[in-house]
Amino acid sequence: MAKRCVPQVVWHIAVAAMILMGVALPSLAQTAAPRKSAPMYDPATEVTMKGTVEAVKQLAGPRGWAGTHLSLKTDAETLDVHVGPSWFLTQSKISFAKGDQIEVTGSKVKFENSDALIAREIKKGDKTITLRNAQGIPAWSGGHRRS
Repeated sequence: MAKRCVPQVVWHIAVAAMILMGVALPSLAQTAAPRKSAPMYDPATEVTMKGTVEAVKQLAGPRGWAGTHLSLKTDAETLDVHVGPSWFLTQSKISFAKGDQIEVTGSKVKFENSDALIAREIKKGDKTITLRNAQGIPAWSGGHRRS
């Protein structure tokens, strides 16, 4: 009789584990945060804004690269400015720091329920960096737009 009980115990444990997985996995899938993709550049929403850099942030991007974002305080609002890959700024020999006075031309978009600006061109003093062309295609992409 002892030999019969062991397979039944194993079978009961396996059934209980399958039931728990059937209940737990769907609830875990519902709580997983969806991946947010960056908004696309829209030439129709292009604006030029002047302001002061409040903060410089390096955020992790897809494929392991770091992206630079600026917090720009204007007379009317504070915006998150999506600049581009940090390596592109380093290669272009331009940097930004808190307190810099800049002028940003870019596409004003909604991102995570807030206004944001995808920078096409940034002027800082006598330096100008062009990040995207007039259609919003990034200078670092080799002319290819994301699909």
